[in-house]
Amino acid sequence: MSAVSDRLPTFPWDKLEPYKKTAAAHPDGIVDLSVGTPVDPVPEPIQKALIAAADSPGYPTVWGAPELRDALTRWGERRLGARDLTHHHVLPVVGSKELVAWLPTQLGLGPGDRVAYPRLAYPTYEVGARLARAEYQAYSLTPGADAPGPTGLDPAGLKLLWLNSPSNPTGQVLSKAELTRIVAWAREHGVLVFSDECYLELGWDTEPVSVLHPDVNGGSYDGIVAVHSLSKRSNLAGYRAAFLAGDPAVLGPLLQIRKHGGMMTSAPTQAAMVAALGDDDHVRVQRERYTARRTALRMALLGHGFRIEHSEGGLYLWATRDESCWETVARLAERGILVAPGDFYGPAGERFVRVALTATDERVRAAVERLKA
Repeated sequence: MSAVSDRLPTFPWDKLEPYKKTAAAHPDGIVDLSVGTPVDPVPEPIQKALIAAADSPGYPTVWGAPELRDALTRWGERRLGARDLTHHHVLPVVGSKELVAWLPTQLGLGPGDRVAYPRLAYPTYEVGARLARAEYQAYSLTPGADAPGPTGLDPAGLKLLWLNSPSNPTGQVLSKAELTRIVAWAREHGVLVFSDECYLELGWDTEPVSVLHPDVNGGSYDGIVAVHSLSKRSNLAGYRAAFLAGDPAVLGPLLQIRKHGGMMTSAPTQAAMVAALGDDDHVRVQRERYTARRTALRMALLGHGFRIEHSEGGLYLWATRDESCWETVARLAERGILVAPGDFYGPAGERFVRVALTATDERVRAAVERLKA
């Protein structure tokens, strides 16, 4: 066990437990805005598709059923503006967190190789590098800057560059021009780009763009892969339904490795994914729910003295009172509201908190009233 603890950071959420107890002691109960777990129902057509495929006694394929690969390519072309996607351009995975954590290992990275990710980021990017015993580095991107690549990032030894737009935790959305410059920089230096786009269908103040869009990649998928999830847009976090799309020269070897590892998306989940990807109505309905919650929480936070930065997309508000994030966490916990401290996502977040939109309408109303009191 000591070897494991040496390779991995301390699990950050354990530090939040005392504040969770404080919030839970509120007379009207806790409003948990600390995690991005969907709380709304799985849309009925998706549930029906899952149930209809329940009698699946045989092993599913790692590559996914042809019907699923058809659904993935159609969705990529319809929603992302991608062109000429084939079955070799897509690969289902068992939830995006599994992919992020094990990708460096599956790519064969190790000591001497380097993985880079945004300085404010989902912690699993670092965890994946650590599991592979690779080096890792956080980088900055200055919005609107003309710099060709990430600030201060030496391409020597860099094998994998993570992008995340819309960002978790900040909600920052990279523009088409910024993505184009980064992709060109990475290709010039032989760096593989994986773009985590799990929140792409949740753009608020701007429309997020995929690295698969031809205006970004010049009509070529060489050296780029996009990561997509159905957890947020379709409330399928419990199904573990995600997929990759991009360079076949990258996805082909990953498919072979994942076959050996038995990393199979269950057959009923595959059927549910087909239903989810073929229906845009439920995504619109869910967006409307999040829009209302976002508007209410944003106004209440601003009225309570917060400043909100970025947050153009995604499921979070990146908020600060210009004090230690832990002071803010404690202040809100006394009101029965639990939020995530910004330093969970990197030292640059030490004066921010992440406020999730994933609570029921009733709990969001409760949070708003407590912030107004």
